[in-house]
Amino acid sequence: MKKIEAFIRHEAFDAIRDQLDEMGLPSMSISEVKGSGRQKGFTESYRGAKTTIFLRPKLKLEIVVDDIDVERTVSTILTHAHSGEPGDGKIFIIPVEDAIRVRTSERGAVVLAAHDTATT
Repeated sequence: MKKIEAFIRHEAFDAIRDQLDEMGLPSMSISEVKGSGRQKGFTESYRGAKTTIFLRPKLKLEIVVDDIDVERTVSTILTHAHSGEPGDGKIFIIPVEDAIRVRTSERGAVVLAAHDTATT
């Protein structure tokens, strides 16, 4: 199992979520974050005062997938998050040792399986 952490622009989220859902990978966590990377800050005027903003708003997606789903998940994120401009984001792939479903105490890859909506 791998955890994919992706920092993306807000406008890329809906297309990523929709395609992952179609692929049977609907489970993810989303956080609104701010961060800086290689892109420079931008100057903004607020009530006549100019200020430089270095921390840009992003969404952080956290998705744990089985090893066989890593490349297609990353490909989906890249397809929809890439604009070619600075600030498109980053993707990190992290090993996951185990996963446990709290409700049933199930462990391992079965925890990652999408729920059968007919029985839940």
